[in-house]
Amino acid sequence: MAPLPPYLRELQVEIQGYADSYGLQYFPQIFEMVDYRQMCEIASYGGFPVRYPHWRFGMEYDHMMKSHTYGLSKIYELVINTDPCYAYLLEGNSQVDQKLVMAHVYGHNDFFRNNYYFSRTDRRMIDVMANNAARVRRYMDRHGVNTVEGFIDVCLSIDNLIDPWSQFRDQRKRLAAPEIDVQDDDRVRLQNTRGYLEDYINPPEFVAEQRQRQREKREATKRKNPPQPDRDILGFLAQNAPLEAWEADIVGILREEAYYYLPQMQTKIMNEGWASYWHSRIMTEKALRDDEVIDYADVVSGVFATAPGQLNPYKLGVELFRDIERRWDQGKFGPEWDSCDRLDDRTNWDKKIGLGKAKLFEVRRLYNDVTFIDEFFTMDFCREQKYFNFTENRRTGRLEIETREFQQIKQRLLGQLTNFGQPFIYVVDSNYLNRGELLLGHRHEGSDLKLDYARDTLRNMERVWRRPVAILTTIDDKPKRIRFDGSEIGISDEAEAFKV
Repeated sequence: MAPLPPYLRELQVEIQGYADSYGLQYFPQIFEMVDYRQMCEIASYGGFPVRYPHWRFGMEYDHMMKSHTYGLSKIYELVINTDPCYAYLLEGNSQVDQKLVMAHVYGHNDFFRNNYYFSRTDRRMIDVMANNAARVRRYMDRHGVNTVEGFIDVCLSIDNLIDPWSQFRDQRKRLAAPEIDVQDDDRVRLQNTRGYLEDYINPPEFVAEQRQRQREKREATKRKNPPQPDRDILGFLAQNAPLEAWEADIVGILREEAYYYLPQMQTKIMNEGWASYWHSRIMTEKALRDDEVIDYADVVSGVFATAPGQLNPYKLGVELFRDIERRWDQGKFGPEWDSCDRLDDRTNWDKKIGLGKAKLFEVRRLYNDVTFIDEFFTMDFCREQKYFNFTENRRTGRLEIETREFQQIKQRLLGQLTNFGQPFIYVVDSNYLNRGELLLGHRHEGSDLKLDYARDTLRNMERVWRRPVAILTTIDDKPKRIRFDGSEIGISDEAEAFKV
């Protein structure tokens, strides 16, 4: 990696001045120049070349290099969420490309610093990952590369089983359930507004029976581990699985890195849309020279291009931010707007209230992709942008429009984003049937588990837990229990489905 040449340092000062003029707030920004091999190497490590050694990073590097060699893709920039914020510029890019990338990076930097979902991330992650890598290398020296890499392979298959909201909860309040004195608990009694009917509505034997049930339930909850279903399966395994010290440390390392990357997954559309919105404004209103317009349009058209049946986060994000700004500038929100049902009035609606910019910064601060789409992906926006649902025609093998119905389009989009399109899995009991088995639960959201994925995941979970592992799920609308005992997978009927 090389420092910036003088002309790019001057260009950074210029772009930074434009970012300041628009009100962006960002961490100190550091750009470094790399060639394409270095860019692919850094990208394969998730932006951190100091990460622990593992064969999958080499596989990613090889894939990126081949994709670039055959002209299938090109990495223009890479920016990471740290303080100061580091970004990498590609050697050989034209000046208009470097302008575009710098403007885009300042948008990302502002989003990293101000979005709520990034507020709990470790801004010194470069140092943390370097320390993690040093520990992993020591374990490889002691226990062998194949042994450690094999265990990392197992853990990587379950590193998505974390609780996205655990960092925003008070752990002490979550884990410490309040003590309830069952003798004074009014919930054992049926409501009675007529005192003379008390012995009839709440007979003493009924009250005593209910108190005993609550007492037994509370005692069972105390003995159960975890007391309530827990989504942070990786953290639960690190604390409770019978692991050697180095194995527990690796689980903790992967969990720590999973939580660091989590906000980027939660805000992919918003983050890319926000950066694209500001690079568009900076370039078209400030930085672009007349002789650079065609080159700029050529690059941006490739970034925003969307193939049928695919979701382009850059395109969707930037168009939603533009729509929000336009609506709040013109007053197209609130009860009056919602109740207007005349097409000509809605078309010509313009209150000229100019709240667009303030609303943009508010949205950038408070939302993630799911809430962003849920609130601002409107019927008018859907029709204006010509969104459809596509499905494959089994006879021809081609994608065809399935529906133009707004609610179906929006629900499918939200379904892809909710929990990243992955199933909701919880730890239910670490001593299932009093045999030391680990019981998981799948919160059924209308679609069944992929059985091949479930089988492989249970095998890896058994490798970590070292006892049989089972999961309660629903298959074809029937409650089932899938269990792996170390040798074979079994599927059996269950009395009722898992609920949380």
